Amino acid sequence: MNVNFADLLRDTAQRHGERPALVDGDRRMSWGELDQAVDRTAQGLAAAGLVPGYRVLLLLANGIDFVTSYLGILRAGLVAVPLNTGLTKPEVDTVVAHSGARLAIASADLADRVEGIRTVAPGTLEGNAQLPATGDPEKLAVLLYTSGTSGDPRAAMLSHQALRANVKNLSDLGEDRMGPEDVVLSVLPMFHAFGLNAVLGWAVATGAAQIVEQRFEPGRALDLISKYGVTRLPLAPPALHALLARSDLRDALKNVKVVLTGASTLDRALAVRFEQASGLHVHQGYGLTEASPGVTTTLGESEPKPGSVGRPLPNVELRIADDEGEDVEGDDAGEILIRGANLFSGYWPDGVGGPDQDGWYRTGDVGFVDADGDLFLVDRLRELIIVSGFNVFPSEVEDVLVAAPGVREAAVIGVPSQETGEAVKAFVVPEPDAELDVAEVRAYAETRLARFKSPVEIELVDNLPHSVTGKVAKGRLRGSGR
Repeated sequence: MNVNFADLLRDTAQRHGERPALVDGDRRMSWGELDQAVDRTAQGLAAAGLVPGYRVLLLLANGIDFVTSYLGILRAGLVAVPLNTGLTKPEVDTVVAHSGARLAIASADLADRVEGIRTVAPGTLEGNAQLPATGDPEKLAVLLYTSGTSGDPRAAMLSHQALRANVKNLSDLGEDRMGPEDVVLSVLPMFHAFGLNAVLGWAVATGAAQIVEQRFEPGRALDLISKYGVTRLPLAPPALHALLARSDLRDALKNVKVVLTGASTLDRALAVRFEQASGLHVHQGYGLTEASPGVTTTLGESEPKPGSVGRPLPNVELRIADDEGEDVEGDDAGEILIRGANLFSGYWPDGVGGPDQDGWYRTGDVGFVDADGDLFLVDRLRELIIVSGFNVFPSEVEDVLVAAPGVREAAVIGVPSQETGEAVKAFVVPEPDAELDVAEVRAYAETRLARFKSPVEIELVDNLPHSVTGKVAKGRLRGSGR
């Protein structure tokens, strides 16, 4: 039985050793070569004195180095902590302290953001130490930071079993599942749950080849899709929007069988325009980091319903509940609760906030399920903002803004954006008699927040609306146009 998630790679290498696994610019690697490279990385980590359970930061863009480092960490029995490459040094410092990481593997252009722990370049750890025996599938494999990298860090604890369960659920989909004949454009960031386990993890388990790109650029993406005969195209909605400007879209996608999105909400009008331009239906999914990440998908449905995010993946249970946790009647909306082996073990380090004693996890999202079992998303209970598929918690941005010179109070909301799905807008109240410069406030924030978290718009206001309990009434901010 595969216990360590990296065991899946060994099985794939035995079945498809000579077949291509990764194409990264001029670099190529077969499944057999990838398995050997992961072994070398794992042995180097063990020889460096790291013992099972130690956390290792990954600060790398998409590429062969990310894949070998990530799977090598898992094979060595260590815990991978993939970080968004857009994080600033203060944000990385907070993660280092919160995770208790012993080592960071970082590319040369990002290594200066890490302090206080040993930092190495990918591929530089050498040794021939004995690897730990395959152990408990419930052991921690990955810490994925979902929010709060300043002030209130929060990292989802994903076990080897959770990662494997998600991949199995996807592989049980039927005709729409990924297979060894597939070629996948892997441009979704591998430090994100979608790119890490719904793309990379699934490909490792099935033997599909990955064409790896560090960032999305429409012309470059279409060139790669045509050159390598890409058959599967997982993209975030902003990338789909960008492709619509290409007159050669339909011809470039002639070999593509599946277009899939799920990192953030897909606008129905965008889906229709893309289908008209490309001739390809855009399949949707719903997931979250805490579910490794897959919950529902329209894959496998002959006629997906407009606006639906599909039905639960095999082996995933879903129900809609009221505030008391009781099932709602009919197709009324309520909070989405999920259960399955793919769920996380709670938040680092003590496992708080995980599934309840019966295995159910309250997602904080609101939706309804129709008579056919299709899920429709309605709203979010939490004030989460999703920018290009990445989570932004308003409180984190607000904490930074109120620390800026001359700022008395700040409130942050999400606003629609054609480029990124949502964007961050801030309302800032100056200190009495202070003359705030919006450009200076923005510059202050940008040195302390990743780019995707930084406000794209800052509006100076005399005051903020508050509820009777003193909380900022963000609904009034949204509704007033302020």
